Amino acid sequence: MTLVRSVLKVLAATITVATAVQAQYNPIQFKEYDLANGLHVILHQDLSAPVVATVLHYKVGSRDEDPRRTGFAHFFEHLMFEATDNITRATIDKMINGAGGQLNAFTSTDQTVYHFVVPSNQVRLALWIEAQRMRKLHVDAIGVETQRGVVKEERRNRYENAPYGSRLEKTMKNMFAGTPYEWTPIGSAQHIDSAAIPEFKAFYDTFYQPNNAVLVVSGDFDEKVVRETIDAYFGGYTRAPEPPRPAFAGLQPMTQEVRETINDTKAQLPLLQIAYRGVGMLDDDAPAATLLTRILSSGESSRLQKSLVDSERVAVQAASFMMANEYGGTMFVLGVASPGKGVDAIEASINRELRRVIDEGVSQAELTKAKNIFETQFVNGRMGVYEKALGLANAYRFYGDTKAINAELDKYLKVTADDIRRVAKRIFDTNGRVVLTYLPSKG
Repeated sequence: MTLVRSVLKVLAATITVATAVQAQYNPIQFKEYDLANGLHVILHQDLSAPVVATVLHYKVGSRDEDPRRTGFAHFFEHLMFEATDNITRATIDKMINGAGGQLNAFTSTDQTVYHFVVPSNQVRLALWIEAQRMRKLHVDAIGVETQRGVVKEERRNRYENAPYGSRLEKTMKNMFAGTPYEWTPIGSAQHIDSAAIPEFKAFYDTFYQPNNAVLVVSGDFDEKVVRETIDAYFGGYTRAPEPPRPAFAGLQPMTQEVRETINDTKAQLPLLQIAYRGVGMLDDDAPAATLLTRILSSGESSRLQKSLVDSERVAVQAASFMMANEYGGTMFVLGVASPGKGVDAIEASINRELRRVIDEGVSQAELTKAKNIFETQFVNGRMGVYEKALGLANAYRFYGDTKAINAELDKYLKVTADDIRRVAKRIFDTNGRVVLTYLPSKG
């Protein structure tokens, strides 16, 4: 049991199970405007609890990096918690925690996002810190050297010393070769090691500008006070030149299979992962592709669970999930072998299940269940002020229309069984895929 649990923990981030229930979802009301310097501001009042969330979404991710200097966007996710002109280094978390709040940040291929959740009477503190970090960050030797060590340790823990830790990097390198999605946000430790202070400063001055950001305030606040605070703290910054953007002139489809076997000293059981070129978040087929992953692997009655785990017993865990970027995506299907079993049987079973969906489609009952699971997750994910703030920022940034947040759920509920079958054929009916096999090794 201990062995199985350890494997499940590795894959937990990619597998979600929800109870199918119907829930009411009320449209999110908001106001938005632009400062003279280009900062886009979105305000959403929610008086249900005396808390406020701020989200500052910067339009910069790993795709914006120089291929010879990967990891910069993720590095700044950490560096932004260092010193500014008026903030002593390593005190931002103390100020927010001392005020009864929470803070965090994340980086992806397409964005870097910072957020605070604070009591209502501390909203000005959160806005002040974000304004300080936007243009008054100290990109100096102390902060840079501190965060070099932090980022390298994170890379060791998440990639180099974790079972199956290289699977995302290997997949992206082959799936998106020659594009800005070829590398992952963690980047190369060697690139971060060799970068000089002026390079970090140039990255900061290029991307951490008001006209490259979206600021959302969500929760219980006085609109007049918040507007005045935003103008006072952010309004004095000048508009910068628009940052350069990588070219995505259409991603070429994969036409050949790539296979690799990795002897993994950290793995306890064999793992097979098959990755296909999926769809991007802006693609009209994104809702159907998302529901397809639910049909394949969400819940005890899902297809991969019933075939690989329950019936054939070739795997202790099977999963399907999609990683959607702005300009493309990846669909993953994987299985962790049962003790004493190999990966050949897993691959054969996965291939059969994918072919069944392509040839026969899915039942209305399966689609209804998938919609119920998604609706529950969606509504629960819009309950908190932070979740709503993040959703508003994403709607404006990626869809160019903040109102898109209120149309998102309907797109999923309108998906038909024919859509699922068509998208399955689009994604899975191809020789172009990346197949990684991880075998336990004693080194």
